[in-house]
Amino acid sequence: MRRPLGLASLAVGLLAGVAGTVAGTTDALANWPPIGGYPATTVVGRSLLVVAVAGLVYGAYLLAVRVLTRSANRRRAHNVRNLLRLAFGVVGTVATLAVATENWIGLLFSLGVIGFAVTFALQQPLLSLIAWVYIAVKQPFGVGDRVKIDDAKGDVIGVDFLVTTLWEINGELVTTNQPSGRVVTVPNSVVLSSNVVNFGGGGSPYVWNEVSVQVAYETDLEFARSVMVEEATDLIGRDMAEGIAAYREALAETPVELEVHDGPTVNVRQEESWVELRVRYLTHPRRGQRVKNRLYERILERFNDNPDRVAFPVSRSR
Repeated sequence: MRRPLGLASLAVGLLAGVAGTVAGTTDALANWPPIGGYPATTVVGRSLLVVAVAGLVYGAYLLAVRVLTRSANRRRAHNVRNLLRLAFGVVGTVATLAVATENWIGLLFSLGVIGFAVTFALQQPLLSLIAWVYIAVKQPFGVGDRVKIDDAKGDVIGVDFLVTTLWEINGELVTTNQPSGRVVTVPNSVVLSSNVVNFGGGGSPYVWNEVSVQVAYETDLEFARSVMVEEATDLIGRDMAEGIAAYREALAETPVELEVHDGPTVNVRQEESWVELRVRYLTHPRRGQRVKNRLYERILERFNDNPDRVAFPVSRSR
């Protein structure tokens, strides 16, 4: 659909350009009455040229989008469309004003003067536009990423010139990393002044997660730890192996050196009246809560099947 519409816009632009040139340079409209106090030749000719500029710029934009996003993924296509919108928007605006006034030098000078005034009057929007350029170039996040920007957390569904739109996660309505159904709009300028957390955006789409279980001191810790590792490996072992490979590949491109285990591990934390066992594993951030729920159920079921080796704390302070 985009290609036929682009070609049709170009055709309309060319026809309007030819008609506007004929109307403005010949006596074809000499017998027409003035329009708004101006000669009909001038009004009609320049109006047609404005239509020509609009048609040519819009048609070229549609064709450029089609060509440049044909083999791009969703994130790259979104960025390309935004860049083309900005570029063709600037070109179209300048060309339209120039055609309407026929005074390029005066127009550019006026735009410069207006630009200084706008800089002071619209500091925040301009800062957001600068932040959009930063996001497009450095790509701290993109469409589809799960991020936390200032106090807002969610999945990025759009990055426009002035704002970033998130499909909210958590928020005031729900917890446990679940979508709330609300859409949050964050000014791009916030990115330059606040922490930005990208869940799985460091070159690998996976993040580390933990499930913790509290047991009594009488528990056979070696047995409990082995059970937790077995259940985690059985549930997500194959997916985690793929995640580990991607994680190591992303880590190799940085100067950071970390020990990365091939499978789930269990850390032990001593508390006043119990021992906390935390099984650590790699998973996709969007599946984090689902995996955590299922893994906790499996571990708890195994522990309950072995009451002689696993005991739970009964302290009131728990």
